[in-house]
Amino acid sequence: MQARDRIDAEIAAAGGWISFARYMQLALHEPGVGYYASGARKFGAEGDFVTAPELGSLFGRTLARELRAFDRILEIGAGSGALADVLADGREYLILETSADLIGRQKERLGHRARHIDRLPERFSGAVIANEVLDAMPVHMMHWSDRGIFERGVATGLTWADRPATGELLAMAKPIEVPTPYVSEIGLEARAWMRTIAQMLEKGAVFVIDYGFPRREYYHPQRSSGTLMCHHRHQAHADPFARPGLEDITAHVDFTALAEAAHDGGAEILGYASQAQYLVNCGITDVLGETNAENALHYAPIAAQAQKLLSPAEMGELFKVLAVGKNLTTPLVGFSRGDRRRSL
Repeated sequence: MQARDRIDAEIAAAGGWISFARYMQLALHEPGVGYYASGARKFGAEGDFVTAPELGSLFGRTLARELRAFDRILEIGAGSGALADVLADGREYLILETSADLIGRQKERLGHRARHIDRLPERFSGAVIANEVLDAMPVHMMHWSDRGIFERGVATGLTWADRPATGELLAMAKPIEVPTPYVSEIGLEARAWMRTIAQMLEKGAVFVIDYGFPRREYYHPQRSSGTLMCHHRHQAHADPFARPGLEDITAHVDFTALAEAAHDGGAEILGYASQAQYLVNCGITDVLGETNAENALHYAPIAAQAQKLLSPAEMGELFKVLAVGKNLTTPLVGFSRGDRRRSL
């Protein structure tokens, strides 16, 4: 069965309408048919998009400077295993991955340097890393109109269809002040995930690295069509119904919502900064300096990685780093300058 068939069957069984969050869950994560459950290559030049660890080792080597203070690391959604390939240096390195296909690829790449787990531990001390994970979590689509607040779902034939918002979604949408008409997302799953991670953590820090905004920017009047985006063969477009199960579907992260959820889970905000500022604080220039600049063949690719990671026109500004934690006595070096936590 293909993803489209599975989705059509669910819409029919539900009476002709499902939430977009459910559609996104089926298209991306449904075992056997979802995008992340398939065997197609997703990461890197031969896939659909490139994440920071896929650019090369520079991102991981810089992040390692922050993480050397932690005895244990838990990576959520490790992708191809590129980041773990750099960070798994003999410490206990755990990976929680939902895709059987990606688990196979990670094990092939990492061998015995990492251990896979199938659920979150009840308690954990150490560093938790989620790099480009939350953007792929299902979101609910909302439509603010002159007639009220609606949830925008998926109807028969993969078409948009609105229903009056109710319950938790309505309660969350009401305080958001936007001009009408306005369409955007609310990520209930990401909030629940952060709350659960914060509750699990006994001592340590959680690092969320992803593209997104604080709430006041997320629901900016000029962002009236939302942040939904699809990625296929390094081309981006905004039609989530084009290739269900065959391409990535993402939404930007509401970092204010994550900070609130972490607080609800008993964690404190340790820092929030652009990826560029965070990596500079962690010493990316020193890591670059370890490369012999006179050897152009070796240095040029690493310099290109730095450009991609740091440039405001690339990943430097759009991507953010949010850290929350418990019982840490030493400040994190990545937020020593340019901490924007007050913007949350």
